[in-house]
Amino acid sequence: AGGSSPSPSSPAPPVNIIAHSMGGLDARYMISQLLPHADVRVASLTTIATPHRGSPVADYLVNTDSQSPIHLPSLYTVLSRAGFGTEAFEQLTTRYMTETFNPATPDADGVRYFSYGADMGAPPPLLGVFRPPWRVIQDAEGANDGLVSVASSRWGDYRGTLVGVSHLDLINWSNRMRWALRAMMGMKRTFNAVAFYMDIADMLAKEKL
Repeated sequence: AGGSSPSPSSPAPPVNIIAHSMGGLDARYMISQLLPHADVRVASLTTIATPHRGSPVADYLVNTDSQSPIHLPSLYTVLSRAGFGTEAFEQLTTRYMTETFNPATPDADGVRYFSYGADMGAPPPLLGVFRPPWRVIQDAEGANDGLVSVASSRWGDYRGTLVGVSHLDLINWSNRMRWALRAMMGMKRTFNAVAFYMDIADMLAKEKL
């Protein structure tokens, strides 16, 4: 509503893409492989907790020899909400991402790439659904948000690590009971997803994108 569409003779305005989790991989593929054939110009891609180098959790789940401590039904629910297609674990392994996807998906000229990672900062609750995958990633790659490590999140211009935040907190899909309990205990909510995305928009504006 409102505004005017670009005329056939004028170029379309540039687009800034912000993507969370596997959406960042989809966006990288689109920019690298599909947009060269489209009349769209992407100015930047900002990825948030995207597994650019795969995930040890995928390695673990596709290893049929492992004695998995992960409660799979609960994990599948979390993964589906986070955008991880559980049927595509083999394409999220660290080997596939580093040896196949990344070489075949080069960054596009003229596009700025930014990224953010997240670190839960402390082990998740013992019975929490993030506890097993957090442990697998912590042992393999260190700091992580329960599904993606900080190391794997880095791509292009790395803008920082959000501490005390889970993979789902990043999209404001939080456990309301947990936050209500913390509020009753006088603990302030330390992460505001809406404010975070507004900060990204502000950053892009300052970069004149």
